[in-house]
Amino acid sequence: MDDRLLIDARARVLADLSARHQATASAVSALEDACSARHWWAEQWPEGTVYVAGLVAQDVQDALFENAGRWPLCLHCTDGPVHSLYIQPDLGGPDPVWVCEETGEVAAALGFLGAER
Repeated sequence: MDDRLLIDARARVLADLSARHQATASAVSALEDACSARHWWAEQWPEGTVYVAGLVAQDVQDALFENAGRWPLCLHCTDGPVHSLYIQPDLGGPDPVWVCEETGEVAAALGFLGAER
């Protein structure tokens, strides 16, 4: 596996955690665990390396949901219940984006939650 892809995935997810003030010790630990697991996964399926960034983001999102609650929250919808953004395409892909679960609109590319629309 090309380690640059994993380093890029880590940097993008960390940027989004930081943008939402969620780069806590437990969140960064979850990020490190996700990167380690996805490194092994990508070694087993080299053709899947294009999916690594989105999958790392989903792994961190799942870990935070279990331990700290929803992340990242949608900041654009003011009506209705509090809801999250999610990575699209669902199983990752070469250009993952955060999408509002209520409207289906793209909020930001992975790594760019600090520069949302």
